[in-house]
Amino acid sequence: MGRGFGWLWAAYSVSALGTWLAFDALALVAIFVLEAGPGEVSALKAAGLAVGAVLAVPLGPWVEFRRKRPVMVATDLVRCAAVMSVPLAFALDMLTFQQLLVVAVATAVADNAFQAASGAHLKTLVPKQDLLTATSRFEATTWTASIIGPPLGGLAVAWLGTVTTLAVDAASYLLSALGIRAIRTPEPPPARPTGRRKDLVAGWRHILTHPTLRPLLANTVLVSGLIIATSPLLAVLMLADLGFTPTQYGLAFGAACTGGLLGSRLARPLAARFGHRRTLLVAGTLRACWSVWLALIGPGPLGLAVVIVVEFGLVLCMGVFTPVFATHRLNHIPPHLVARTLSAWSVTTKAGCAAMSALWGVLAHFTGARTAIAIAGVLILASPLLLPRRTILDSQSRAA
Repeated sequence: MGRGFGWLWAAYSVSALGTWLAFDALALVAIFVLEAGPGEVSALKAAGLAVGAVLAVPLGPWVEFRRKRPVMVATDLVRCAAVMSVPLAFALDMLTFQQLLVVAVATAVADNAFQAASGAHLKTLVPKQDLLTATSRFEATTWTASIIGPPLGGLAVAWLGTVTTLAVDAASYLLSALGIRAIRTPEPPPARPTGRRKDLVAGWRHILTHPTLRPLLANTVLVSGLIIATSPLLAVLMLADLGFTPTQYGLAFGAACTGGLLGSRLARPLAARFGHRRTLLVAGTLRACWSVWLALIGPGPLGLAVVIVVEFGLVLCMGVFTPVFATHRLNHIPPHLVARTLSAWSVTTKAGCAAMSALWGVLAHFTGARTAIAIAGVLILASPLLLPRRTILDSQSRAA
């Protein structure tokens, strides 16, 4: 798919590895360094998502009307600086919970801008017929990094301290920026603005009037929101309540993420054989069946095995679902609306995740982490009802 895609893929790979090496690093710092409880850890997650989503609202139009590679480089550098501030403050004995909140917000805003720019850039960099191949490669890279990163991150935390992985994550953003700068493929000129108010809502208007993007967004908000809301609670349950070490915590998720790598490799042949609609419906339904079992985690090797098996099944289904979903979404966004639509999608999803994280933090405060995880798992079981079932998915996929 060309040297330009090769540089983009390399930049994504190093950034993904750094991110997964620092898996839940802010939560670990809050738990082990600042001795935060379930409510504070959930607030950390919620604040970053909520404030980041609000500040990202005007970013969609801003990104749409600018060349995408400079935006991607700038947001990588912002994330590098924000994340690196944590180990620096820790070394100076100046680290506070408030700083963690600021870092969470800054990285969330930069994430939104980067995702909007990178999606629009990918659509112009890769031929249309290769989009599913490209998104499958990114998905496979994500899960490969998720297999390697958390166990190595857990070992780094055990040997070198809690903030070590954040320094590596910051360096990965810097290397990603250098990789994106190395792309020499000419970038098409950006779209021209047509009016400030219309620019802000154009992405949401396209999603809400599209027969399959609308239900897919609702499904994404519910599933992502509940999974992210329970992530810090699961960390508290495993690390604080059940006594697992950071190394065991990282190893459990790293081993389970082999399912995501397998799923991403299966996505393209399954979509080619059964069609996008059926693949999305089956994978989206199956991924809803796993989270409820996380409430059964106990101490010791058996509890660790439960985490690995449940997470393996969940990420296997996600590995199949995500590249097919991402390709379908890109194929049905007009070129002049890609950044705004992806930004609107990201803002909506992260706002929903923030609200659910805050709500589940309160819920866990009164019921305990295990009960809150169980309630989220039961609600996820209803998420397949929000998947689009109209045959338009298959007809549009064939046309694309």
